[in-house]
Amino acid sequence: MILTGSEIKKEVIKKNIFIDPFNEENINPNSYNYSLGTSYIEVPENEIIDSKKPKNYKSLTIPEKGLILKPNTLYLANTFERIGSKKHVTSLIGKSSMGRLGLFLQIAADLGHQNEIHQWTLELRCCKPLIIYPKMVIGQVTFWETKGEPFSYKGFYTNFNEPTSSKGL
Repeated sequence: MILTGSEIKKEVIKKNIFIDPFNEENINPNSYNYSLGTSYIEVPENEIIDSKKPKNYKSLTIPEKGLILKPNTLYLANTFERIGSKKHVTSLIGKSSMGRLGLFLQIAADLGHQNEIHQWTLELRCCKPLIIYPKMVIGQVTFWETKGEPFSYKGFYTNFNEPTSSKGL
């Protein structure tokens, strides 16, 4: 079951949901608006990527004056907020306002896990050149109740607050 905005606020107060920094104005009927962080990785357009080999790209800083995203290029960026919950499961999705600008956000990996609290790596790709800015509202996170015994994710990517590229399969 998805939590409503008012329930998200209650769970933040009870410390069952962690959002830092938290801004009550970012609460929606069924989600919370999160912001773009300050770091990104640009995956070269013409590079052939071997899914079995880890990639290590240099993390860059999104300038205050904005970063122009190029079509047909994958960008990895981070959320500004640290987000997560020991009780609920997160799902990071795009905002329709960004989608209407031609930005695809969280292309394949929107589902988080219980006990993951960090700045999330976002997957960005655009249809037309688009300028993005650090700390701009870019997406929304939903929180879901779970049923059954909690099973903690012990994966590799929970250790990072910076955008992190694939470590291979």
